[in-house]
Amino acid sequence: MNSSASAPEKITLRKSDGSLELRYADDEVATFSAEFLRVFSPSAEVRGHGPGQEVLQHNKKRVKITNLKAAGHYALQIEFDDGHNTGIYSWTYLADLHRDRDSLWQDYLDKLNAAGLSRDPEESVVKFVTPQ
Repeated sequence: MNSSASAPEKITLRKSDGSLELRYADDEVATFSAEFLRVFSPSAEVRGHGPGQEVLQHNKKRVKITNLKAAGHYALQIEFDDGHNTGIYSWTYLADLHRDRDSLWQDYLDKLNAAGLSRDPEESVVKFVTPQ
């Protein structure tokens, strides 16, 4: 995909499943769930202001995208139904998310598990500690 710095030709928000589809000139298609985009928001609220300041997002399984706005010619601003609206998703960042999707998602799931947190706001994770 030669989309690392180029805007997609078509952007589709699928309200039925909450996914965002980006179609590029080379016919490459990048599809993201709202949850994925919310969890990997490039905002300071999620990423922090420096290394080690990241905030692990949880309970975002049912989050939906409510609005998309152009941010100049270089990015999208995505608004979510949980009130989050400060992430500016550059075309380069979206291409990176697409390229690294599987490893990013697995790392996220591993961090959730280690923290005893859940993707689903309807679930609580309980860990039992075995006495030694």
